[in-house]
Amino acid sequence: MDSLNLPAILTPDFGLLFWMLIAFVLVFGILAKFGFPVITGMVDKRKKFIDESLKNAHEAAERLANIQQESEAIVQKAREEQAQIIKDAATTRDAIIAEAQTKAKAESTRIMTEAHAQIESEKQAAIRDIRAQVAQLSVQIAEKVVRQNLSSDAAQMQLIDRMLDEVQGDNNK
Repeated sequence: MDSLNLPAILTPDFGLLFWMLIAFVLVFGILAKFGFPVITGMVDKRKKFIDESLKNAHEAAERLANIQQESEAIVQKAREEQAQIIKDAATTRDAIIAEAQTKAKAESTRIMTEAHAQIESEKQAAIRDIRAQVAQLSVQIAEKVVRQNLSSDAAQMQLIDRMLDEVQGDNNK
């Protein structure tokens, strides 16, 4: 094997190997005493931070799911309230329309009754006026006729007798 002439580092002699082993043990001991605990502490600390972050992320996801469910429930409740408000508004509208129609019918009936009463009173007034005018004309005509017929005493006596007979005939009835 010597014939290959490999470098000394690849084929170390016993002294080099011994000192390398001592340096390795010494460096390993120092690292085991001071380096590895710090490194494992940092790794553990990082692991705890990652675990807490995952736990917080999972809790946040659960909260988000709960919030979504709550928001859907709130939206559903709002829709139900909106439907109820619309239903109540329609009922109120119908009641107002019915009340307005009732009032309008009552008002039209009252107006018609007043109009009929006014027409009747005007009719009665017109009839009274016509009767008064007819009576006045009748009196005037009768006066002229009586003057003409009663120009003599005999005619006056005859008229008085006839009227007395009519009055007695009316009383006998």
